[in-house]
Amino acid sequence: MSDTPRKLKRVLIPVVGVVVLLLIAGVVTTIVHGRGVGLAVAELGDGSAVTPSGVERVSITTAEAGGLDRVTVHVDGQPVEALRADGRMTLTGVKLAEGRHTLSVRAANPLPWMPDVEVQREFTVDATPPSLKVDVVEAESPRGPVTVKGSAEGADSVRVADQEVELRDGRFETSLREVPTSVRVEASDAAGNAQRHDVAVKVTHPGMRAVHLSAAAWATASLRDPVLAMAREGRIDTVQLDIKDESGEIGYDSQVPLARQIGATRNYYDARAALDELHALGLRVVGRLVAFRDPVLGKASWESGARDRVAQNSSGAPWSAHYGEYAFTNFANPEVRAYNTAIAAEAASLGFDDILYDYVRRPDGPIGQMVFPGLTTSPEQSITDFLAENRAAVRPLGAYLGASVFGIAAHAPTDVAQDIPSLAAHVDYVAPMVYPSHWGPGEYGVSNPNAQPYEIVRASVADFVRLTKDSGATVIPWLQAFSLGHHYGPGEVQAQVRGSAEAGAPSFLLWNAACTYGSSGLEPA
Repeated sequence: MSDTPRKLKRVLIPVVGVVVLLLIAGVVTTIVHGRGVGLAVAELGDGSAVTPSGVERVSITTAEAGGLDRVTVHVDGQPVEALRADGRMTLTGVKLAEGRHTLSVRAANPLPWMPDVEVQREFTVDATPPSLKVDVVEAESPRGPVTVKGSAEGADSVRVADQEVELRDGRFETSLREVPTSVRVEASDAAGNAQRHDVAVKVTHPGMRAVHLSAAAWATASLRDPVLAMAREGRIDTVQLDIKDESGEIGYDSQVPLARQIGATRNYYDARAALDELHALGLRVVGRLVAFRDPVLGKASWESGARDRVAQNSSGAPWSAHYGEYAFTNFANPEVRAYNTAIAAEAASLGFDDILYDYVRRPDGPIGQMVFPGLTTSPEQSITDFLAENRAAVRPLGAYLGASVFGIAAHAPTDVAQDIPSLAAHVDYVAPMVYPSHWGPGEYGVSNPNAQPYEIVRASVADFVRLTKDSGATVIPWLQAFSLGHHYGPGEVQAQVRGSAEAGAPSFLLWNAACTYGSSGLEPA
């Protein structure tokens, strides 16, 4: 009689020890144990649903070493070969059809007078993901909010931008405070099947009637005040104010470290004060940011030894052509890209309503004579990628993104690395420079474009409207408010405005390098 308790004690202590260890480790298991046997089946609860890959994660272990040799596995009454490795058995390689199944795991007891131990599980294999449909996601403004909604039939949970969203009768709806360029929506079921969509967030530009002002012009009362008078009279609703211009100078005291390091900042205006004054008049403010024509950054980079920041010729010297030495920085260089993006983000944070890139291109000229260190893709794709990076940077800060492009880019995208359909998908608007004086005779079938502003603008803008169709981008052209080879007064300016509107682009930006617009003839809207 005294011998039996001692035998039982020796058998049970190891079994209990194994059970405690498993629970401490946090392993989700079902454990059945009898005298002499401890059998555990992990990753499969009774009545659960799993994916086909989930079946392969089922893990079978025993309490004692060598115990797996006495384990047999059956699925739906049929024996299956489970894979033995690392002290466990798995159902790796067991292929099961969708539907209900029964798993039976039996461990033979090493004590011949004791019964075997068995674990049985009823489960469902589900390989069908939920049916996810997301409605068009559109925000009224990049300043937010934006509503994301849709249906997720067969789902048990939905996540929008990594946030759990309530699901009612197969539908979901949530609001995001910030407006991303795209949002991920994921629907999952109990088995672990998931369906996900990355949905572009559309933001339609409100349009504008704008004039260009340089930083120095804003600081000059004789140039600034007439523009403000035009705004008070309702002739314009937007002012385009330069952030960084063709000289590489930033018009205000930027806090971007590299800008301060290379001496690019100026004090032509106080950005916050200027924005407050313009916004108080009910005006929107577009910040023009000249990207890759930047002699300040170019010269500082070349002289400091950071020569990969500079566009080069085939001899390894800085590309100059008619722009001057160091004029063009290398659009493929990560530091150059980061510099411009940091300025754009700062401007958006200050309150600029739009960031409008200019010179967002390679230098014009024979591409075979140019070298852009680090370029691993086509120049066109690199420019498009840069704009995509920037929209992701400025949209959460509440700003629209635009890109000024050459008029010829509509039919000659490789001339300056501006592929219009490609880049249009990553900006809120495309601003083609369709100045009549810049077209040659016969372009678009117009014999003398400079003397026929209505005809050339209508034809060229229509081309951009066609190329950007379904991209989500608006076309807002730059129109000519200066004389070059032909006198331009109110009649010529208004002819361009009318031609653009008839081509499908009623918004516009007027360009005059001298920033004088008394002869524009704009009527109150």
